[in-house]
Amino acid sequence: MLTSHLLNTLEAVQEIRARIGDIPGMPAGFWTWAALAALLHDTGKLPDGFQRMIGNTADKPAAWGERHEVLSLGFVHLLLEGLPEEERNWIAAVVAGHHRPFTAGLESPSKLPLLTQYGDDQPDAFAARFTPADQKHLTGLMGWLHATGRRHGLPLAERLPTPNVRQLTDAAHRLFQDVMDRWEWSIPPGDQSGRTAVLLLGAVTMADHLSSAHSPLDTEHPLDGTYPAQLAQRLAARGHTLRPQQRQAASVTDNLLLRSWTGSGKTEAVLLWAATQIGDLSTRSNGNPRVFYLLPYLASINAMTGRLAKELDSPDGIGVAHSKAASYHLAQSLADGCPGDDTDPVDAASKAHSRAEATKNFRELLRVGTPYQLLRGALAGPVHSSILTDSANSVFVLDELHAYDARRLGMILAIMSFWRDLGGRTAVLSATLPTALANMVNEALGEQTTLVEPPPESHAPIRHRLHIRQAHLTEDASLNEIRQRLADDQSVLVIANNVRYAITLFQTLRPYCVERHGEDSAYLLHARYRRMDRTAIETALQERFASGKPRRPGLLIGTQALEVSLDLDLDACHTSAADLEALVQRFGRVNRLGTLAPAPVIVHQPAYNRRRGGGGALWADGVYEAEPTQHGWNILTRHDGQTINEQVITGWLDEIYTSPWGRTWAKTVEDHRQQFERAFLEFSQPFGDRSCLAEKFDEQFDGIEAILAEDREDYKAALEQGASKRDGRLHADQYLIPLPAWGAGLGAYDKLLKVRIINADYDAQLGLQAIHHDIKQIYQAGEVI
Repeated sequence: MLTSHLLNTLEAVQEIRARIGDIPGMPAGFWTWAALAALLHDTGKLPDGFQRMIGNTADKPAAWGERHEVLSLGFVHLLLEGLPEEERNWIAAVVAGHHRPFTAGLESPSKLPLLTQYGDDQPDAFAARFTPADQKHLTGLMGWLHATGRRHGLPLAERLPTPNVRQLTDAAHRLFQDVMDRWEWSIPPGDQSGRTAVLLLGAVTMADHLSSAHSPLDTEHPLDGTYPAQLAQRLAARGHTLRPQQRQAASVTDNLLLRSWTGSGKTEAVLLWAATQIGDLSTRSNGNPRVFYLLPYLASINAMTGRLAKELDSPDGIGVAHSKAASYHLAQSLADGCPGDDTDPVDAASKAHSRAEATKNFRELLRVGTPYQLLRGALAGPVHSSILTDSANSVFVLDELHAYDARRLGMILAIMSFWRDLGGRTAVLSATLPTALANMVNEALGEQTTLVEPPPESHAPIRHRLHIRQAHLTEDASLNEIRQRLADDQSVLVIANNVRYAITLFQTLRPYCVERHGEDSAYLLHARYRRMDRTAIETALQERFASGKPRRPGLLIGTQALEVSLDLDLDACHTSAADLEALVQRFGRVNRLGTLAPAPVIVHQPAYNRRRGGGGALWADGVYEAEPTQHGWNILTRHDGQTINEQVITGWLDEIYTSPWGRTWAKTVEDHRQQFERAFLEFSQPFGDRSCLAEKFDEQFDGIEAILAEDREDYKAALEQGASKRDGRLHADQYLIPLPAWGAGLGAYDKLLKVRIINADYDAQLGLQAIHHDIKQIYQAGEVI
């Protein structure tokens, strides 16, 4: 029922206001305008044409072709005649723009913009589009709107308007012309009204979505003021106290740079800092700040979600905000049953989708995800503006910031500045935060950061002893050294720079390991697995090699996927040389808890060659940029045979980042930051079509996935499981395999199943291997594009 939806949307705005609070830089009437727009946004659904379209008449449903939000402007004009014209026009713009852009970009939009559809209409032609409409229903709706708005303290006209249908359409036409005159052209540089428009639109569309989803927002924060005392109590029970850097982080009421070695309690320190910001920002903003814990990799996101749920004793209060959230929750739902339980996968999929949708609708106050979901807010418009609004007065934790390439890092720095302007606070934490990166973050945050490190008298544990090998990781000398460690009953981590080398190493070394230590002693992990197979491998890895478990000999071979994704602790590491920050992450999977004597970490010389699409530049094993890799190799070579003091690694990184390569890198990051700000964050046409920007964004961040030709029928059957198509998609997604960035041209797109299909050699243990180019021979003409 229309009035129920309008009331729910109005109440949702009030709920959102209680959560977000007062947004810095916004006009004093911001939340009142949002509430009025929410109450009036769908009132234009009155005409008979719309009612027939949704099946509310005796006639056969038929397409209407008009935009109900345009007619809604008549209600705005008549019910808000007492408001200043400027305020009424703000409300009108959001009501008119909550579904369609006003103007088109340089490329043709997929949907007709409002100015094109109605801009040339005279009053008679305009009225003809929205009639007939029931006068009795109009009178009743006007009365209900007037009474409801007044009851909620909104500044509606004191006298109830009693227009006929033609007076309503004339009022809508006049206000539509005013709105188009205001927003047809770009806003001058420096004018902040574009930002106001985007955030106001975001508040209303968020409320609209929440109203339709019937999903209430969480109000109890899983990270509250009791956390510091609870943490101190837990530590005391084990005979420990807070570390100096943890106490200092808890005292900071500003942006934070936290630099401390692995295992020094960074996560607890940043949670203490975040708890302080929540208290301070809630007082300043009169809201309930959200906390976003942001990481670069999918697997590390899932692991952090579980860790926070345990740390805060809040299994249901932590959101997972990444593109695979529904799949994650599906796996969690299926895993909740005890062994032998007949867990209904259909019911589990439905629950998983519901949970993911709730996260998408901003339910949780603490969410773990990637920066890319928040960066999508910069696309603005009805779909994405709510992401920006929800980020106001929020707390952001950026872990592993070094893992992003120059382009993405520039974009993240740009959005960090935006968050700062909207009242947000940001923490960046790393075991190895080079000074150049720290300076960039400080500049993005307006020179308002506090650097927290362990005090000079603190000493990082000496966990590793460095060894340099000129032999490539795949050479016989390297293989024999790894075999000897296995013969000595060690657990050995081997990390190659690319999937091909990893598979070759596994096929060569696995037989020896299995012969000595059993079938379940050797594992391979990289990025090219079906999701179901990767999940099984990760579960087995945690069972055998997780930190804190009794040590067992074995072999784990992988790629970058092992650097940050899992909490593992092995006896020794053999790795190909890569950039220094990646190597430090790899070392962290060995002697993780510092319970052993300094454990060997052996770095092997990589092969430098060109890669697909890389021009004439050289890359270490085709993956890592040659120059910083060589800088790191030279530094490590100087310390061959020595133990690694993790407190000096920042100095090693600074040597790399102050080199000519480092200066070029810094300029590249800054260029990308400025480009992103100009293209995405100036909002010169906040109600214009930005679909071309969306395509550019997706090209940069959306991964490419495919299924095997042999899995097509199983994939098709999986799609048909569940109570809805989306539930079926969750089941089917278990067959997806990530492809390389250049994989868009591989295989063929099946337009019936809406998925790319490849003909490839695949093994559940080895993952994806050779991809063949004869896929189109498998299907009859017309089934693929």
